[in-house]
Amino acid sequence: MSPLAQRPGKEAEDGAVGVREVEEEQPLEALAASLAVLGDRWTLMVVASLLFGSLTFGELRRSLPGIAANVLSERLRRLEAAGAITSDPYSTRPLRVRYRLTGRGVQLRAAVAVLASWGAPGGHVGWPLHPECGTPLRTAWSCPHCRREVDPGELEEDLGVYA
Repeated sequence: MSPLAQRPGKEAEDGAVGVREVEEEQPLEALAASLAVLGDRWTLMVVASLLFGSLTFGELRRSLPGIAANVLSERLRRLEAAGAITSDPYSTRPLRVRYRLTGRGVQLRAAVAVLASWGAPGGHVGWPLHPECGTPLRTAWSCPHCRREVDPGELEEDLGVYA
């Protein structure tokens, strides 16, 4: 069994305590499901624009130079169907809405920041910022149980192909 297929939990078939077997394809299936919603050119750009607050269709279009109106409409429909955004009417005649991230959409903040940093010259985009001191935050792996930060070098064996 690959290291990726072992996770903390109940006893494995081989008697190892604290390890349980999981389906090896599970991480790839979850990634594929995420990419089915988020994996095209504009979707994460829409999410990134909405991280700073709600926007109208026109405001979104201006924040994303080069996006066609029909493409933006399709991305908004897809994100709304996935529960990542919601549209709040602010006018009924004609119907006009503001788009905002839901709690599920806000969960994408770290992924957007990591991807933006990965693509930025020097590896950091300068946001998000710590609310108290204004220092740019960094992404780190931590254990929710013991709250200890984990060095990425410690993860290589467990992550297998993901390291």
